[in-house]
Amino acid sequence: MTPALWGAVLGGLVAMGVLLVVARIRAIRRPSLSVRVLPYLRDLPVGYQPAATRHGGAVTGVFGPAVRAAADAVERVLGGTTSVEQRLRRAGLEQAVHDFRVEQVVWGLVAFGIVAAYALVSEVRGGGSPVASLVLCLVAFALGVIGRDSWLTTQVRQRERRMLAEFPTVAELLALAVAAGEGPVPALDRVVRRSAGELSRELARVLAEVRTGQPVQDAFDAFAARTGLPAIARFAAGVAVAVERGTPLADVLHAQARDVREAGRRELIEAAARKEVLMMVPIVFLVLPIVLVFALWPGVIGLHLSAS
Repeated sequence: MTPALWGAVLGGLVAMGVLLVVARIRAIRRPSLSVRVLPYLRDLPVGYQPAATRHGGAVTGVFGPAVRAAADAVERVLGGTTSVEQRLRRAGLEQAVHDFRVEQVVWGLVAFGIVAAYALVSEVRGGGSPVASLVLCLVAFALGVIGRDSWLTTQVRQRERRMLAEFPTVAELLALAVAAGEGPVPALDRVVRRSAGELSRELARVLAEVRTGQPVQDAFDAFAARTGLPAIARFAAGVAVAVERGTPLADVLHAQARDVREAGRRELIEAAARKEVLMMVPIVFLVLPIVLVFALWPGVIGLHLSAS
């Protein structure tokens, strides 16, 4: 590739970047009508956002209509809106399904761009096929879209694992506060103010809903539906029944904390049993050779000295 052609490619990329920056600056300096009028409107429903800020991000800010159209196409192809909405709620992400589809499109475009850049370099060097490059770019886009969905599932599992790890401690603290004479709601407030984590944030949300007038049973039912964990669902049901009917709560919380700890121990033992061969790899290939070297090396050195 000649220096003139390299200069043309780099100049085109720089010009494209400058055009994008200028277009974005012009869009920022010219606020939309909804943004200017919104502070003077008092009767809008809670959670309303202007159309300009509903789907944020630099890519959607520059290529908003095209990206949203691609997100709608991904929604029509993949479907599963209910499943995605449940996983977003279980992952603790405050975003709509369409926002998630936009993120999928962005991930796909990033993968598409990486493969397209590699294909362009291969084509310039004369070792690539345009049809094969196009197919690879489309496959990369599909893998990027699917990868964002897989990462959402991973986020759900990680968050649920953290909540299960936090649950015994939170349950024990709540049981101690209840046993000390506090009511369930004040005890919950005390535990939330003195703890941090995913479960504490969910309990703080439940407490805020109860204080704004929502029935305790409904708030804890929504909490159990958001988490999707059986142990957390039993905990929510126990607290709701204790608040509504005045039943003793401390013993129930202690028992639930013990059950979760035992379940964690059983899961650890089962995981160790499933990975028994993998656990032997560092012993066989790392520890054992070192032991053999330390055991045999002095004898080898002695033989060499006696032979000489």
